[in-house]
Order: sequence, then C-alpha cells, then structure tokens
Amino acid sequence: MADHHDVVIIGAGITGLATAWWLHKAGIDVALLEHDPVVGGTMKTDHDGGWLIETGPNSALETTPLLKAISADVGIAHELIYANDVADKRYILRDGVLHPLPMTPGLFLTSRLWSIPGKFRLMKEPFIGRASKEETIAEFVTRRLGKEFLDYAINPFVAGVYAGNPEQLSVQAAFPKLYALEKKYGGLIKGQILGVRERKKRAEKAKDRSRLFSYRRGMQTLPEAIGKALGSRVCTNTNVERVVPSRGTGEASGGSFRVAATQNGKNLSVNANAVILAVPSYVASTIVESLDIPLATSLKNIYYPPVAEVFLGFAQKDIQRPLDGFGFLIPSKEDRRILGTIWSSTLFPNRAPAGHAALTSFVGGSRQPDLAALSDSELTDLVVEELQSIMRISGRPIYSRVMRWDKAIPQYRIGHLAIVRSMEEFESRHRGMFLSGNYRGGIAVGDCIINSEIVANRVKQFLAETTNIVSL
Repeated sequence: MADHHDVVIIGAGITGLATAWWLHKAGIDVALLEHDPVVGGTMKTDHDGGWLIETGPNSALETTPLLKAISADVGIAHELIYANDVADKRYILRDGVLHPLPMTPGLFLTSRLWSIPGKFRLMKEPFIGRASKEETIAEFVTRRLGKEFLDYAINPFVAGVYAGNPEQLSVQAAFPKLYALEKKYGGLIKGQILGVRERKKRAEKAKDRSRLFSYRRGMQTLPEAIGKALGSRVCTNTNVERVVPSRGTGEASGGSFRVAATQNGKNLSVNANAVILAVPSYVASTIVESLDIPLATSLKNIYYPPVAEVFLGFAQKDIQRPLDGFGFLIPSKEDRRILGTIWSSTLFPNRAPAGHAALTSFVGGSRQPDLAALSDSELTDLVVEELQSIMRISGRPIYSRVMRWDKAIPQYRIGHLAIVRSMEEFESRHRGMFLSGNYRGGIAVGDCIINSEIVANRVKQFLAETTNIVSL
C-alpha cells in the first residue's frame, strides 16, 4: 500500500465502497481501509444446503437509478432480480389476524385494519395545519392522521424499518420526505399528489412505488463486486486508530491528514488530502475524539438497539396459510414478542430447497431490547411459537439460524438534526474530513448509495479547490 493517496476512506460497508467507486471512476487515487477480513459491513449472505440466509439487508428498494448504474459498472447487472409480484402485498397483524395493507382507495374503504371512525379521521388530514416544533413520528402522525393510523400502520412500519419506536424518532430526521410534504404543501395528501412531478425530475421513486430487488446469490453480491473492482485499493484487516491533521485545521487549511492504523498487527501510516469516515457513529466517535470532544460524545450517544434475526426453514406442507406477500409486521399494541416476519422464499427464487419455505423474523429493537439477548434456543422457540399462532404452522422447523447485532440500526431521535449540524460544523472547521454512513441521510441501501454519490461529489470539489487534482 502506498504511503500517500488523494483520499482515504475508513470503512468498507456499502457506503464506503460506493463512495470509493465513484471517486475511482473520476480518476482519483483512493484507498479503502476496512477492519473486517471481508468488505460489505452487515451486507452478507450465507449459503447452506439450499438455504440462502441474508445476515444483513434482505433486499433493497430501487429508489434511485444509481443502484442499477453501479451494478452495471461492476459487472453484476445480469445478477439483478426483482421480487415476485406478490411482494407488493404486505400484512399487518390486528387482533391476532393478518390483514393486507390496502394499497388503493377502494381496498382502504373495505379494509378491516381500521375502524370506520379511524377511516373518517383520515379525511380531516387536508385541513390540519403545520407543526410549530420538532415532533416525534407519533406526534406528527397522531396530529395529522389520528391515533388508530399510528397504531396500525406507522408503528409497525417504524418497527420494520428502524426496529424503532415512533414515540422517540424525529419525523423531520427519520422521514424527511414525509415531513417535507407538510412543510412545502401544507398536507400529506396534497403533497403526495403534487410531489410526483418533482420526483420524476430527480429520477427518484417514492419508496411505496419502487421495485424490490436483490441478486441471484444474495445481497452480498453487490459489495463483493465493488470490492473486487477496486482491487488492491481495498485493505482489509486494517484497524484505524486515529486521524491526525498534518497541517492546520482552519478554514484556510489544505486538508492534509495522516491516518495511523495497524494491518495484521503491523503499524501503518498513510497520508491523504482528504479522509472520509464511513463507519458507524460509535466508531467515528473514537476517531474524531482528539479533534472535537463534544461531537465525539454526540456520535457515541446515537442509539443503536440490539436486534436478533431468526431464520427458519419449514416444510411447505406444514404451513397452513398461503405465503402470498412480502410478510407481515406487528403493531406494539398486539403485545407480541417479534417485530415481524419476511416470507423470504416467496420474494426471490432459490432461497429454500424445493418443497420448503424460508421465514426471516426479527426480535428486539427499541420495542423489546432485552429479548435480543436470549439464547439461540430460546429465540428459536419464541419465534416458532409466534409463527405457529399467527400463521397456523404445524411442527418444528427443519432448519434454523440465529444472527445478532448488538448495535443494529441508528435511531434518528429527537435532537438528531442538531447532531447533523454539529457534523457539518466539524467538516467546516476540519476541511478535508467527511462524515458519512447510515446515521446521516437515511438508513436504507438506496439512501446509502445516494449519499455516497453526494459525498463523492463534495470530495471531488474539495480536491479541485485545494489541490487541482481534478477539474470540475
């Protein structure tokens, strides 16, 4: 590895990998340092006797053309597969019964998921005024749509996306596009109608209209392919200890840095004109601590709840109900011990042996963090009991696997926007350092890809202004 690079990126999860790829395409000399022996972060796939187990994201929504573009760049466009059409059908549990989430006005009117008063409450939405303060998701939704819609639509959705609690998350930080509908248009229904034209201009799709995709051999195909395309620019088994500005850090600074690390037990020192921290916030906090203690403390305090994933394989004949959808989510009011279940083998082919079904369930999160600490056997028994009750499954699974994340998904709680502003101030004071990752700008795979291009463009502009390495 050379002792100087234009850019050093710390962290080879999907954000760091994609950022490195955009910079590499622009002819910029980039090095990517990763603590683990393989790239991809949480985006990993296991294959075991005909079972395909995702130990990170189970799929992604094609919310941006950048996803297809980067797949083509690294030679895996032919590996892209889209979910079965039934994936558009999603279920919510109410009173122990799975109800399909209505996707049209007609289905909404006939759905038993909400009561008649709850449906009439939605009709008031266009006449609700704007908020005067930062609100939680629960406050925002209750004010605009009513308590019942919060309980049986938004609460389970937040658990499925963030493993989070709508009473704690900031709507402005966690769902900025939803918040923007009120801010710009004065309401959600009006904004949803008028916002279609703007999304078309940005070549983006609303998440509820985006196609669900994966790869034939699982989601790990993407980070593996990017890592392979970057080649020797990726250094695994490398633990970054600190980043030291080798010149001043004020506004006039040229932004030259020294990255101190160890690789396979040996000391390593690399100089760079710019450094991108593409690691979880609690890892970034240890790196910026010598430069900005308040920011380091804020980054460290971003909450990542524990989550356990329980992958179970059943004989198809033992499942008494049709697997005719994406799966189901569970509102907290149902007082269950799982957050929801993905019907994995229904979505994509080759996820389970013939005659079998693969079900992926999630336990813990902000709702019930203590449950994630149960033993593997306890978690398996817990999930089996819930699935037997909800889905009328008979017998035991013939395959099981339990995966855990002590720190799963960053929670964009009230006050998160103040942390983001402190990151921006840090980047202004320490020009040439950039903070990136799913704790900033969105947690979904598509969000990470979009933000990777944004950061790459900011870095290119910085290099052009300070070193003339690239031209705008």
